[in-house]
Amino acid sequence: MKTSEIQDPAVLRAGAADVVRQLHAAGFTAYWAGGCVRDELMGRVPADYDVATDAAPDAVEALFPGSHTVGKCFGVVRVPSRGAFHEVATFRSDHVYRDGRRPERVEFTDAETDARRRDFTMNALFFDVEARTVIDYVGGQDDIRAGVVRCVGDPRARFKEDHLRMLRAVRFAAVLEFELATQTAAAIREQAPLAASLAAERVRDELVRLFTEAPRAGDGLRLLDEVGLMAVLLPELVALKGQAQPEQFHPEGDVFEHTVLMLNEMQEATPQLAFACLLHDVGKPPTARRDGDRIRFNRHANEGAEIACRILQRLRFPKADQEAIVRCVAGHMRFMDVKRMKQSTLRRFVGQPTFPLELQMHRLDCLASHGKLDNYAFLCEFEQTLAEEPVLPAAWVGGHDIMRLGVPEGPEVGKWHALAYDAQLEGRFEGREELLAWLKEEVGREVGAPRLERSTSSPQEPKTPS
Repeated sequence: MKTSEIQDPAVLRAGAADVVRQLHAAGFTAYWAGGCVRDELMGRVPADYDVATDAAPDAVEALFPGSHTVGKCFGVVRVPSRGAFHEVATFRSDHVYRDGRRPERVEFTDAETDARRRDFTMNALFFDVEARTVIDYVGGQDDIRAGVVRCVGDPRARFKEDHLRMLRAVRFAAVLEFELATQTAAAIREQAPLAASLAAERVRDELVRLFTEAPRAGDGLRLLDEVGLMAVLLPELVALKGQAQPEQFHPEGDVFEHTVLMLNEMQEATPQLAFACLLHDVGKPPTARRDGDRIRFNRHANEGAEIACRILQRLRFPKADQEAIVRCVAGHMRFMDVKRMKQSTLRRFVGQPTFPLELQMHRLDCLASHGKLDNYAFLCEFEQTLAEEPVLPAAWVGGHDIMRLGVPEGPEVGKWHALAYDAQLEGRFEGREELLAWLKEEVGREVGAPRLERSTSSPQEPKTPS
């Protein structure tokens, strides 16, 4: 992280201004640089403030006690100020890139040269804190006013230097609701295959930011497709395009359009919710079958869960995220049955850890298709009725209770335990003793009287059959 857990943007801003003033006082040139300048010009609150200076890294470290270098060969030092750290980078020019990610070496230089080696014009701006003026060598202010993401210089060269810039361009366009400049978009289409060499973690982080920060994440997905990056990074989603669906349930169109609309409906997206929405119907194309005039997708949720699991593993998602997203994909069709579920089944469904996430996804699924929210409302009301008690209370009957009734240790114990817990959840008995009496009668009916007689002896000292 560039900053500490500081919460007050004004304190963060003041700390970054202090860093610039201290560099000025020591005789160096220093400006705010990059995204923080862009955000301030747009009236957005910057997440962090970077500083660019002509001071060498050693001079920066000497000037700020507690600072430390994080990329000495790139001239980057983390400097503490008012409870936060700010990255201070020496003006530089980059030399040959050979790995599609980093320059082999850099050379410390001046502000204009530094601006012209940056990725996009809107990120190549400097702000003089004391003069309160923007320093713009590349037309970044004009592009911000026009709402355009444009590479600095030749876009083909910029993307060959760092392939991730292609994905960043799409992310910036989606998050800021900008357009890609014509030549920038053309260069991405031409060089999209280069994105296949990107590290999975870098791709994942950019995609997460795109789908959780964009006001209309579905439009971001559409742009990914238009410039050819979806086919390279998320090839499983290409089959969603043109995959027809029954009009009575999906008047909005094909599966891709449904997914776009669903992502656009998100209000406060998390990585789990965004990727559950993105992947929830990925199993439809491989399971699509014609049944007369009707299209069916039998077991598409299960198929989709397997595909989603492979995608999430490939992108190196944390295990907890993988499990939650895959569970949402696998179970999203269960919502159509909630009004017909037994009380015990419904309570188990509502009581699972991922239910709040699944419920959010179900709502979005409905809004992006037929628009009917009756099952969503039913579940919200059901949750309200359980507000004063645990959805899944502690079981009255345990495994040892069941073995004392004559059921031998093994799978049968689990079966009887589930039956007893279902009966408890359905409210069929007043308490433990009444439930045990019923269970004893049911076990006796199935396993027979001799086993019930043996159950009166200690499990460690069974009676010898006569």
